[in-house]
Amino acid sequence: MNNHKKITIKDIATALEISPSAVSRALHNHPRISESTKKLVHETAKEMGYQPNQLATALRKGKSHLVGVIVPRTNSHFFSSIIEKIEEALDAKGYNIIITQSNESFEKECRNIDALLQIQVDGIIASMANETVDFSHFEKIKESGIPLILFDRGENDIGVDYVGIDDYESSHMIVQHLIEQGCKRIAHIAGFSHTRIYKNRIRGYIDALKKFNLPNDEELLVEGSLTIDDGREKMKALLELKDRPDAIYVASDYAALGALQVLQERGIKVPDDIALVGFGDEPFTSLVTPTITSVHQYSKKIGALTAQQFLKRVDDKNWIPHLHKLILKPELVVRASSKKDLGIN
Repeated sequence: MNNHKKITIKDIATALEISPSAVSRALHNHPRISESTKKLVHETAKEMGYQPNQLATALRKGKSHLVGVIVPRTNSHFFSSIIEKIEEALDAKGYNIIITQSNESFEKECRNIDALLQIQVDGIIASMANETVDFSHFEKIKESGIPLILFDRGENDIGVDYVGIDDYESSHMIVQHLIEQGCKRIAHIAGFSHTRIYKNRIRGYIDALKKFNLPNDEELLVEGSLTIDDGREKMKALLELKDRPDAIYVASDYAALGALQVLQERGIKVPDDIALVGFGDEPFTSLVTPTITSVHQYSKKIGALTAQQFLKRVDDKNWIPHLHKLILKPELVVRASSKKDLGIN
């Protein structure tokens, strides 16, 4: 027997010399099929390695029990923690998740959505790619009639449920903390401002400077992709300024790590010469030297709440139909990179 050949109901019928319809009824425990025939069919199916097409069966019943999850990348502790909690909550309710990543690409995000809609998932949970400025592919999900829940990165004008943290308030917390450490010239390595979360972080940064009567110097605000390499390049550029900053607020821990590498390579003391704050509270922030101050985003809570939003939308027909926007209060985890009287952990 060819082990690579997909065994079908017709193959079982041929082996037993009965009709395919009889095999199908036996596999589905039809009352008009004798117990002896059912037993024989099941034993033969197992022996031949028959695998039923669960998706086709589910679709005939009008539900696939599949949920698409789209993330910018899976190699981030933040996103992997969210996926873990989504999977845990949905698995308990009989759903399987299909994980796709956009790699921050708008085009790949569009392809992911098309693929998920094609296999008729029961809903899509997503965090947008950095490149996304056109939301028509997300409108396509809404038009299909299935729930769309956005987390971390999502646009208000799409009109769907959203779960995330208060990015605007996060910036206020960071700037206030740095001022309390005696910093007066605070730079911000930001994400691209067309993305809502980074736009809000930039707004919070600018408003916080105004609130504490610090100058808003445009050369201290730089946007980028927030990778480690990008953090290195942006840090190098800021150090070339005639009046260099005494603190750096970076909108991603990965870019903050790149910035830290450059500061250490240049012999610049952190935090004594330049204080540093990241964003995301990735595990490595407590392992490097000096440890990196960062904003804790409650990834596991975001994952659990996002899954709850989906389940309410898909299962509870009496659930309040208006949109739900859940915004969590951030927490600043202060470590050695910014607390000047703390030293190195």
